[in-house]
Amino acid sequence: MQIKTLSFGIDTNGKTEIIDITSRVQSILNESQFKEGNALVFVPGSTAGVTTIEYEAGLLIDYPAFWERIIPSNSEYHHDEAWHDGNGHSHVRAALQGASFTVPFLEGHLVLGTWQQIILIDFDNRPRKRKIVVQLIGK
Repeated sequence: MQIKTLSFGIDTNGKTEIIDITSRVQSILNESQFKEGNALVFVPGSTAGVTTIEYEAGLLIDYPAFWERIIPSNSEYHHDEAWHDGNGHSHVRAALQGASFTVPFLEGHLVLGTWQQIILIDFDNRPRKRKIVVQLIGK
C-alpha cells in the first residue's frame, strides 16, 4: 500500500453553495496511477463540508432549503456575538455535515453509483477560496 496526498483549490460563493467535485477527484486518481484503494476527500476549515448526493437541479434547491429549515441563517448564535461575522449558522451546519467523505476506487475509477457525485458545500456567508485535500491509500 502507498499513500499520496494531493490538493486542489476552488473558489466558492458561500450561502450553502453546492459544487460537484467528482471529476476533480477522479483526475487526481488518474494522475496517481493507483488502481485499487480508498480516496479520502477533505475540506479544511470550519464552514464547509463534503458528502455525496445526486447532483441535479431539484436537489440543488432541496438541500440548501433543508439546511435553512434545521439550522436557520437568521437565528441568533453565540458565535456571532463573539466574532461579529454573522456566520454562526455556517459553523453549526458544517459540523453536522462533516468535513470529509471516503470513497473506494477499483481499476482506477471511483466506486460511485450512477447518480452519485461527490460535492463540496460551502456554508459560509461570503465567497471563499477553498482547498480540497484528496488522500489516496492504495496500490
